Amino acid sequence: MKQTLLILLLGNFMSFGIIKAQLNEKIFDNIEPKLIEWRHHIHQNPELSNREFKTAEYVTNHLEKLGIEVKTGVAHTGVVGVLRGKNLGKVVALRADMDALPVTERNNLPYKSNVVSEFNGQETGVMHACGHDTHVSILMGVAEVLSQNKDFAGTVKFIFQPAEEGPPPGEKGGAKLMVEEGVLKNPKVDAIFGLHINSGTHVGKITYKPGGMMAASQRFVINVKGKQAHGSTPWQSVDPIVASAQIINGLQTLISRESELTKEGVVLSIGSIHSGIRFNIIPENLEMIGTIRTLDKRMKELIRERMEEMVPTIAKAFRAEATVEIQDGADITYNHLGLTKQMLPTLQRVAGLENVFEIDAITGAEDFSYFQNEIPGFFFFLGGTPLYIKESDAPSHHTPSFSVDDSSMKLGVKALTNLTLDYLKKK
Repeated sequence: MKQTLLILLLGNFMSFGIIKAQLNEKIFDNIEPKLIEWRHHIHQNPELSNREFKTAEYVTNHLEKLGIEVKTGVAHTGVVGVLRGKNLGKVVALRADMDALPVTERNNLPYKSNVVSEFNGQETGVMHACGHDTHVSILMGVAEVLSQNKDFAGTVKFIFQPAEEGPPPGEKGGAKLMVEEGVLKNPKVDAIFGLHINSGTHVGKITYKPGGMMAASQRFVINVKGKQAHGSTPWQSVDPIVASAQIINGLQTLISRESELTKEGVVLSIGSIHSGIRFNIIPENLEMIGTIRTLDKRMKELIRERMEEMVPTIAKAFRAEATVEIQDGADITYNHLGLTKQMLPTLQRVAGLENVFEIDAITGAEDFSYFQNEIPGFFFFLGGTPLYIKESDAPSHHTPSFSVDDSSMKLGVKALTNLTLDYLKKK
């Protein structure tokens, strides 16, 4: 009799669990058409960094309709929503970035961007070529789900961030400015979660890495000054082009000979060189611009110190003068070890154990790192490539053909919603 009773109780418990799971899944199924509608609207109306005025208005209207407390104008165009549960508890933040890129879209989509704007003095198309349109839609979806299911203890802060791709020259912006303006205070945030769509990973998959997951990025500008002369009499010149060639070769030895590559990876790339105006004139000046990517703070400082020593010294050897200016972009995206371990079971439950993978660090950068510098944070990648396309064939981020599938977003909403609720439940 006891055994029969136990079986009946277990059966009832399992039935309740299945019903509850179906109810939860239905909630996410119901939100999916809205995610797609929002994403298509945002994709067709992209805005550059620190210029996300219409996107911010779109988000604000949505949050206000849900009855969420809203603050606008944070770090220029950022929007922050605060949703309080039925009881007091911890505070968790969720972040989505809103800005698009100066890229002219090549995709033939019914919701293709035809927006044209100006960037660095040049006319350009504008496109969500990194998937921030999906990020905004996903967080709008999480806000709607949680606002209709407030049976939790604690507070959720929704951070819609501008200028993740970097503010325009001469302006401040992005996560760093949001932190400076107190986005993690009032109420004080205990932990933060974020995601990034990935065009090189199939829909349904989630990837992550404990610790350093994405690199710190730095932008450098090197100016070399020589002496102008006729191209037929180079001995009368101090050639900045020849000096710069040697500087470039020297910089590569900072990676190949001075960086402990068995510890972490380092990248140094020159992306732009400008000098001269005519074939038979040796110019006076040259400017080169590049990027440094590091996954270790000490290595980051070593590269900076050695560049500041090496660049003017090499130039001097060729009778030229050179200066180097290094500006910080994003810091190392560092997933808090304890928080990652604590929340990993949530992702495995939501996506399926077989769909959650630990990856190696990548040299891309994310200014989500500035939130993680202040509080524990966990950042992960969400697959965006449909199954009929090989992951290796997916168009890269920041390109005119970049594309991710609408069906990817539902899992993003499920992941962030469950991470939020599971975190708030834990003591």
